[in-house]
Amino acid sequence: MSRTPPIVSVLPTRGLVDEKFKVLVENLPPGRPVTVRSLHRSEDDHYWEAFGFYTSDHRGTVNVSKDPSVGGTYTGKEPMGLLWSMCPVPGSRKGLRLRKLNVCSPMLVNISVHSGHEGFRDQTPLASVLIERWYMAPGVKRIDVRERGLKGTLFLPPGPGPFPGILDLWGGGGGLVEYRSALLASHGFATMSLDYLSCSQSVFTYGETAFNFIKDHPQVVADRIGVVGLCIGSLLALYLAADSTVVKPRCTVCISTYTIYPTDRVLSGSFEELTILSDKISVDKNNNEMWRDVGLEIMSDSRKVNTGKLTTPLLLVSGCDDQNWPSFETAEDITQTMRAAGNDHLLSRLDYSDTGHLIEPPFSPHFRSTKFVTIDKRKVMILWGGLTKPHSDAQEDSWKKILSFLQQHLCSSLNAKL
Repeated sequence: MSRTPPIVSVLPTRGLVDEKFKVLVENLPPGRPVTVRSLHRSEDDHYWEAFGFYTSDHRGTVNVSKDPSVGGTYTGKEPMGLLWSMCPVPGSRKGLRLRKLNVCSPMLVNISVHSGHEGFRDQTPLASVLIERWYMAPGVKRIDVRERGLKGTLFLPPGPGPFPGILDLWGGGGGLVEYRSALLASHGFATMSLDYLSCSQSVFTYGETAFNFIKDHPQVVADRIGVVGLCIGSLLALYLAADSTVVKPRCTVCISTYTIYPTDRVLSGSFEELTILSDKISVDKNNNEMWRDVGLEIMSDSRKVNTGKLTTPLLLVSGCDDQNWPSFETAEDITQTMRAAGNDHLLSRLDYSDTGHLIEPPFSPHFRSTKFVTIDKRKVMILWGGLTKPHSDAQEDSWKKILSFLQQHLCSSLNAKL
């Protein structure tokens, strides 16, 4: 009598990128060593993979959520290791970074099971299944924003609203980065991503214009708008929260925080100042640039955002192994400033050991170093820092707490008010 062929199932097969899944392999011979692998082809045509080594139990099953991996790109009981430990397949170009470009389509991941723990890439899989990971939940609307001189994208949650709003500001890589905004909209926030580095006017005025655009939208609650910023984006976020006389966010989240104003108040000037100090940039044994020391050099500058003037809640998220910017020391400096001003009751902090600069939504792969194009058009390898497992744990934990912070300050009592 023939044995029933192995099957691999994933639940759910279609879900948000921050949603956990369960991977189950059945119908294996008991005690069979197998490799469970994930494979993804990125939008820029690079292949990414993760894999764990397992042994089937007495029933011939492998439950990735409960069984330990004994090797591969992750070890131990790691339900989501097939995503967060993804790395480019052998032979790929150096310095790649996996980011979703078109949020209107899913991230497709093939989950497969292979016999044994070696040579699995050359095998026909015993079984496989294709899953979808989405940044946009069903019903979320994506709207291009090109009015008032802005270049942005607004994501509206399903339903008529009105919704709390968020201005989403990415870092020094520039461009219009939409995936975090789409995910925040999937959690009920009307969120606008903004390309602010390419604007021709004062970026601080530009940020105020973007904030007021969200505020004036008929499906947004005008006094329930927060700002989320990463790295250079956190400087604009803190300006809006502390120094702007035009707008007042209800709360602010800063990830890998940057607080120093450029001399000419043009945000690209921040990079120009870093370029001037380029002789102080150190490199590691792999020739990856570490900008952290330059940050420490200019941290004593008096041109910082005055966080002592904050009157609304602030959450700081910092990686203690950030090699791109001294974000932990910046958080310490903000803490001292706010304590001296008597407004430190508004401050919450999340500090993560062995965590780098690029703290992304959960289950995103960790990038210790990637290629980066500087403001003076140098193509370099940047060391972001962090170790894969603790950095990934930090991404999962911080995302839950960021959402909780935003819900507390933007959604609390909102239904009663409406």
